[in-house]
Amino acid sequence: MNKALLLSLLILVSCKPQLSNRITVSSPDQKIQVELKLNEGLPQYTILADGQSIIRPSGLGFRLRNQPDLAGPFQLVNSNTVLINEEWEPAWGQENLIHSISRKITLELKEELAPYRQLNLIFRVFNDGVAFRYEIPEQADLDSLFILEELSEFNFANDGKSWWIQGGHAFDTYETLHKVSPLSEIDSANTPLTYITHNDFYISIHEANLTDYAGMTMKKSRVDSLSFTSNLVPWPDGDRVKTSAPMRSPWRTICIGRTATDLLRSRMILNLNEPNQLPDADWIKPMKYMGIWWGMHINKYTWVQGERHGATTENTKRYIDFAFEHGIQGVLVEGWNKGWEDWGKDDALQFKEAYDDFDIAEVIEYAKEKHITFIGHHETTANVASYEHQLESAYSFYDSLGVSAIKTGYVGAIKPEGHFHYGQWMVEHFRKVVKLAARHHISLDVHEPVKGTGIERTWPNMMTREGARGQEWNAWSEGNPPDHTTILPFTRLLAGPMDYTPGIFDIRFDRYKSDFKVHSTLAKQIALMLVLYSPMQMAADLPENYENQPAFKFIKDLKVDWDETLYLEGEIGEYVTIARRYEDEWFLGAIANENAREIEISIDQLIQDEMIAECYVDTDETHWDSNPYPIWIGSYKVTPSDILNARLAEGGGLAMRIRPISKDEMGQDFVSISELRLDQGVKE
Repeated sequence: MNKALLLSLLILVSCKPQLSNRITVSSPDQKIQVELKLNEGLPQYTILADGQSIIRPSGLGFRLRNQPDLAGPFQLVNSNTVLINEEWEPAWGQENLIHSISRKITLELKEELAPYRQLNLIFRVFNDGVAFRYEIPEQADLDSLFILEELSEFNFANDGKSWWIQGGHAFDTYETLHKVSPLSEIDSANTPLTYITHNDFYISIHEANLTDYAGMTMKKSRVDSLSFTSNLVPWPDGDRVKTSAPMRSPWRTICIGRTATDLLRSRMILNLNEPNQLPDADWIKPMKYMGIWWGMHINKYTWVQGERHGATTENTKRYIDFAFEHGIQGVLVEGWNKGWEDWGKDDALQFKEAYDDFDIAEVIEYAKEKHITFIGHHETTANVASYEHQLESAYSFYDSLGVSAIKTGYVGAIKPEGHFHYGQWMVEHFRKVVKLAARHHISLDVHEPVKGTGIERTWPNMMTREGARGQEWNAWSEGNPPDHTTILPFTRLLAGPMDYTPGIFDIRFDRYKSDFKVHSTLAKQIALMLVLYSPMQMAADLPENYENQPAFKFIKDLKVDWDETLYLEGEIGEYVTIARRYEDEWFLGAIANENAREIEISIDQLIQDEMIAECYVDTDETHWDSNPYPIWIGSYKVTPSDILNARLAEGGGLAMRIRPISKDEMGQDFVSISELRLDQGVKE
């Protein structure tokens, strides 16, 4: 569903071309200021919030191959400021309407000395942060540009506690646990990089609208300092970006808040992307799905054909039957296609040829009869050159069968050798695949992807991606500690939806593996379905582990496309509570780290009338490590004047559906939610 801008107000304010004494641009609410100046001809920016320094004077520009640096000295040719006020409707998302207001300033610069090249600096100042980008206009002698280094500086004014994953030469994976340290101790980091300053500002650095450019990491520019510079992912020859004028860089984003939940509310990254490019997006369907996937990770099934092969015709039909019975809209099938036994070899995986025990046409027809979306799978083993040779035929094949969603994977080092997952060549490969998929009316779930930067606004068939350490790590490693999922909302998920694959009920899966487990309570696994947002949300466990489980009702009832979202409380790495509304129902999820937590929520934030709250919460005996399964389930009367009190166990969670009272329930005597703590309800 693509809607034109409902409101676009552009107010032009003239500025005299004098930058030596600073130009100040303020956010619409006047709380954030950006100061811009030419320091002896060198451009610098400074950011203040509430009158306090966030980023000290920081330089800008480029180092180029075969040309002098494009970094000054410059003179100001012209500048203008525009107020941008718009509302737009996303095709899907955490709300059905997004409001964006910011001031944009464009500085047109020209070198003081020959060859007098031009460079435009564009800043947008929002109420929740600042973004800037470069624009190199079309001009003589710039038909080819080879950027060796982007000279964007981030000279932070204050140290603080930070959450980050390694940057530097870690250009091929985001799948590591977050490190926690003072900002001053970071050598290099990937983005989003999130930290709390000593004066209690919550700040996250990332980028938006990554298009035809290399992904950005950050590196410390001086030892024992708070100064960082952008560090772009290189090509094999050392160039960072190969381009030509006219050229626009991605936006560098600095999200600023006074609370952790302020970061969650920000839609700045989305707002910095172009509007929906699809003339018709009605074919894009958010969904809950299951998959022949977790069984391979816990060794019940194999991807390769054999006696334990997962993707057989019979087994896939069993998954489809279960999905149909329980209101799950899609089924992912991995391992149906030939070649898994030759993993890593060129052209090993065949995207159109099925194993002998899998009849893809029969399975897809069976799924259609039950109105279940068959989700196809393309594992490339990171052999991108081979994949690109097969792209058109592979997508045409799925299109001919009526497949409308695909999960892609890029496990391993990129081929051709020397390229990285996040370099410019791969950024453009991912964009090529998104556009091709759109032509075939196919939505994407991308694993081992390039980072999210908000392009789902422009190409809403790019629905979700991995791009962090997900659930699968619990099946074959030391696992994700309880605080991991309380960090992700404030780091990775600021970049966009994540396919974490929550919803594991058999937390210890001892029948298949004895040395691994999910580091979570059952109630938390349910809550993660709501907290970790994805418009394609996987209920990841085996069908038999959901059978006759009362807690599975929450997953069946859950929506994935929302009218409104409220971020009620949270602290990075400790806890988070989120409520989402679909029509007249609210769903609430809360999760905790390894420490137990009492929560208290005023219900008047959510409802105006008496309703029923269906609750799923840890008990006093529940513990993520020693006793993860106990869960209390009960239905209670709830009114706007009520206060929700509950205890989250160590590594635990809470899930709740608040719905209207049905006709059959009128007159029934429900216990009020204010009369008890939730874990004293009806035990299931």
